[in-house]
Amino acid sequence: MTIKKPLAIKQPEVGQLIRKLRLSAGLTQEQFANTLNVTYSTINRWENRRSSPSPLAMEKIERMLQEMEIGEQFN
Repeated sequence: MTIKKPLAIKQPEVGQLIRKLRLSAGLTQEQFANTLNVTYSTINRWENRRSSPSPLAMEKIERMLQEMEIGEQFN
């Protein structure tokens, strides 16, 4: 059995990563929030570094990165 290591990103970089991912996907903050099942204000707080995503949200973000084949850029 292989245990998958979560995406390790430093706190200041999380907001930048989320913004880049969202813009690369061509989504508004509200659309991106719907994709992750969070609120618009949550995405806004993440992008402005007032809070950080939960481990579950980070897993969803990592999956999105992998699907877009850009995840390797951020590891």
